[in-house]
Amino acid sequence: MDWQRDLIGLAVGFVLATVTTPVGVSGAVFLLPVQMSVLHVPSPRITPTNLLYNVISGPGGLLRYRRAGRVDRDLALQLLTGSVPGVVLGAVIRVYVVADPDVFRLLAAAVLAPVGVFILRKPRPGAIERRLSAPAVRALAFVVGIVGGLYGIGGGSVMGPILVGTGMAVATVAPAALLSTWVTSVVGVATYAVISLDATGPVAPDWSLGIACGLGGLAGGWLGASLQPRIPEQALRILLGVLALALAGLYVTQAVI
Repeated sequence: MDWQRDLIGLAVGFVLATVTTPVGVSGAVFLLPVQMSVLHVPSPRITPTNLLYNVISGPGGLLRYRRAGRVDRDLALQLLTGSVPGVVLGAVIRVYVVADPDVFRLLAAAVLAPVGVFILRKPRPGAIERRLSAPAVRALAFVVGIVGGLYGIGGGSVMGPILVGTGMAVATVAPAALLSTWVTSVVGVATYAVISLDATGPVAPDWSLGIACGLGGLAGGWLGASLQPRIPEQALRILLGVLALALAGLYVTQAVI
């Protein structure tokens, strides 16, 4: 029954957002395999449904971060400038070009695995926060935005670990990455909705499932963002590093099975 499926999606969305929001990673990265293996959502409908989850769940954590004044506006603008056009291009590629996206999964895994290991390394005593240049952030965000449009993860879930791996603090990256994920997901859902008017097959989101997962994520995101200030930076780095490695392993598994 659809209501039972949507109830499962509600619970999964809540748990994923609670765990991932403190480090600026969208729970959509782990919702993808749940949709495929448990909820049996057809491809390419999985991607816009994931983006819809991000759209609904994102404000929970974002409002909490904004209220605490923890959103780095300059970093967020740099991410958005690159990721918004990237996600549109990724959506077009997903529908009209990519029939088998395994090569992109392997590419994402090749990036995330070493980044996860790097994050988990113990930082040097007295190390200061380092930042990439604004053009470098925009360029990376564009490439990651394309991947986000392909898979429905919004981009911030990959960009966050990369930025932390270059030396930025998790507390700085997380709110900006989450905001980037939310805005690019709004753009991505709109792009898929437009494409679905002309495309054949299940291209539009699974609206009831996406809304159910998103509502769970909305509550979980608020809770996760509330917990972040209470979690030490090193613990946040460990959590993000583990999530990056888990995501890399997940992509490799999906590509080879």
